[in-house]
Amino acid sequence: MQIVIIGNGIAGSTAARFLRKQSDHPILMISEESDYFFSRTALMYVYMGHLKEQDLFPYEPFFWEKNRINLLRAKVVQFDYENKKIHTDSGTAIGYDVLVLATGSQPFRPALKGIELEGVRGLYHLQDLQYIASNSSGLSRAVVVGGGLIGVELAEMFHSRHIPVTFLIREPSYWSNVLPREESLMIGQHLRDHSIDCRYNTNLKAILPDETGGCTAVLTDKGEQIATELVGITTGVVPNVGAFRSSGLEINKGILVDEYLQTNLPGVYAIGDCAEVKKPSSGRKPIEAVWYTGRKMGETVAATILGKPTVYDPGTWFNSAKFFDLEYQVYGTIDPQLPPDIETLYWSDGSSRSVRINYRTSDTSVVGFNLIGVRYRQEVCLRWIEQGCGIEKVLEELSFANFDPEFTTEVESAVVTLYNQKNGKQVKLKSQRSLTALLRIFKK
Repeated sequence: MQIVIIGNGIAGSTAARFLRKQSDHPILMISEESDYFFSRTALMYVYMGHLKEQDLFPYEPFFWEKNRINLLRAKVVQFDYENKKIHTDSGTAIGYDVLVLATGSQPFRPALKGIELEGVRGLYHLQDLQYIASNSSGLSRAVVVGGGLIGVELAEMFHSRHIPVTFLIREPSYWSNVLPREESLMIGQHLRDHSIDCRYNTNLKAILPDETGGCTAVLTDKGEQIATELVGITTGVVPNVGAFRSSGLEINKGILVDEYLQTNLPGVYAIGDCAEVKKPSSGRKPIEAVWYTGRKMGETVAATILGKPTVYDPGTWFNSAKFFDLEYQVYGTIDPQLPPDIETLYWSDGSSRSVRINYRTSDTSVVGFNLIGVRYRQEVCLRWIEQGCGIEKVLEELSFANFDPEFTTEVESAVVTLYNQKNGKQVKLKSQRSLTALLRIFKK
């Protein structure tokens, strides 16, 4: 059985690895972007000097040959599903028995005047990193458009090289479509503390050219003109499915797949950012462009291809990020606006640390954690959520979740005290001896 995987990101590479672990079938992985799988989440650290470009690659080049995973740098331009062949831009026809589409995302570029100018880039591809790095010298100011996670990464990158940054954010506060108001305002203040010029409720209207075809300024919808030589467009990503639109695949925003990640065509699967699950699990979205879901899809599809049909189950939602030096974690469901059937316990030190625990009003079962500047163990938080533990049981054992550095001031006592004050209760944290015993039970 000849298996062809188009795309060498986390989803495609994981599929190849697990197919090889469990079989000897020929595997060919095709990528237009890079020779080898690399970590997109680490791009910023190369620019900032924390890593070298070779550190982006999780596996040494010999790994692929050693494991008999064949690699091809090429662009696929035509699909012949009836005869099970694909054609590359060099004119090569490649046959397959099973085809896995793992083409990932592509940056969303708004239809604006000047968007095609030199000096306008996103931060998604390896080539974006190389372009931004080679064009940062002598910048008087960078403008970042779009208030998500990649936007903050770009802002931090420029800040690390002492380049002033103006951040255009269409929401009233930072990431307010995702974060509750308190956390949104905390992150916004943190950005200001790092001299990031945040312009809220502001949209990009146009990018203005210089005489050489580069950018010289941006124009906002408020009529303000901001001089800049480099504009970072971080207005989100969309599934990279343009090549498949007229190929016979069922496509909505992404390539539609069933619970086994199979498309409407026999022997053709889609995984990662380009896949749209027709019937997602409760509380999950049809398209989730995050690292761990791509990895999970790759592992799942490998089992199905090898005769062990496996339903894709992403489990309970989690994610993590960093806003300069503030770490952020979310486990379970945390909505920006509190639903009517959910109560929240929110503690903050007022500047850089906060803990939010959401729970149902009906049975007090915990549904989500939002953490800034505080580290909680993923496996502990997910277990509490998945077992339907009540808020008071969670608070009693809260110190068990914390894995902040040794000399960091613990916050759990303050969180429990706040709950008791709000609810007239007397919940007490369990002792460290009790928690040690609990850890042994938990690991069984």
